[in-house]
Amino acid sequence: MAISDRIAARQTEVAGRSPIAETADPTAKAFFWLSAFYVVYCARPEDWVPGLTYIPLAKITAILAMWGLWNCWGKTKRTFKDVPLEGKLLLTFIGLMFVSGFLSPIWKGGAVKFTLDFSKVYVAWILTFLLITTFSRLRRIINIQAACVAIICAVSIAKGHDQPRLEGVIGGIYSNPNDLAFAIVLTLPFALAFLVTSKGLLKKLLWVLGLLIMLAALFLTASRAGFLNLLISGTVTLWHFGIRGKRPGLIAGVVLSAVLLGAVAGGKLYDRFQALGGDSTTDESAYGSYEDRMYLMKRAAEGILNYPLTGLGARNFQTYSLVWREVHMTYLQVGVEQGLPALVIYLMFMGCGFRNLSFLQKQKGLDEHTILFVGALHSSLVGFIVGAIFAPEGYQFFPYFAIAFIAALRQIIRERESEPGSPLADPSPKKRRHFLEVYADHGRTGAVAPVR
Repeated sequence: MAISDRIAARQTEVAGRSPIAETADPTAKAFFWLSAFYVVYCARPEDWVPGLTYIPLAKITAILAMWGLWNCWGKTKRTFKDVPLEGKLLLTFIGLMFVSGFLSPIWKGGAVKFTLDFSKVYVAWILTFLLITTFSRLRRIINIQAACVAIICAVSIAKGHDQPRLEGVIGGIYSNPNDLAFAIVLTLPFALAFLVTSKGLLKKLLWVLGLLIMLAALFLTASRAGFLNLLISGTVTLWHFGIRGKRPGLIAGVVLSAVLLGAVAGGKLYDRFQALGGDSTTDESAYGSYEDRMYLMKRAAEGILNYPLTGLGARNFQTYSLVWREVHMTYLQVGVEQGLPALVIYLMFMGCGFRNLSFLQKQKGLDEHTILFVGALHSSLVGFIVGAIFAPEGYQFFPYFAIAFIAALRQIIRERESEPGSPLADPSPKKRRHFLEVYADHGRTGAVAPVR
């Protein structure tokens, strides 16, 4: 057979292979159970669906997600070698939390038990990074978070409309009004992104309804820190979506809706802001005054000076404060309970999120939906970083999830860049290869040397 015939036969063989044939995604089951975990964690059905109270749904779905990942190990696009710096920082932070708990001068058992519960965030973080390998998967997980928070808000209003500040209506991460308010504010940019990108009138109307319910619940929590967080996160969100996205009607609609809902449901919030003036005749001013917060901040600073390396242990500042209150500042909360080394790790972890956002915002050739969700993630993270100055949210899971979403999206973009023919690939010209070099690339030993 002539060399030209052999080459033609080889090219036919290569073309006849089945790389274009669809193969089943080996991580599909693991991703399904990861999605189920997000549903359970964000919607907390055990708190409002009869019969689910005694079933550990979060543990079950997390274990099944890990089992699914284990079964497809070696077939996945990513491995633990791909876990970025922020994943290692989160593991270090949790390790320091355990050290702080075991060395706690106040209550070792309580600190260690809380740390064990908090460490679930690392499992969710790693699974999120390893399994979210496409933008559609990322969009699906964020959709779950946004929809679940809207459902939680609806359930909270329905069950606790006569409960002051919706306190304790839903358990877990939503039991405290400030925590519920932060969860709402950190999710609102995602809901707005789905409103803008959804197709079909019905879907858009559902997201409008969800946004209104979330805003109403936020005002009913009467959380001052949550409201300040809304102003910050909302401003950044409207800048991304309205000004950069050239949607002035969206800005007008969101602002008008917020003002109207504030007028209807914001009476308690208005009273609590009034209490900052020092009016001690109202219950809102009991621990909301400037003097009370300053006392807690000074007490936290004392705790840091006395226990700078290991801190007091998770959730132990309330005892140390002598008044059974948390310090209303996330950075002091982490510093006094976990120590200064853990605070540095925590700030580095958050900094990685902004570094990745900077990388994403500089990318050329991103589609409109990706750009919008980058803006939503940026708005959510900025809102948390600034809003955390006014509230103790060091153990709120949603910011950790946001960092995981950002890391996964950056990895998705980097993987796209390596794909041939991708508009995100390196546009620099490459030397044209001789057809015999292509032939040799198919792995046949003793291939013909290229003609120069």
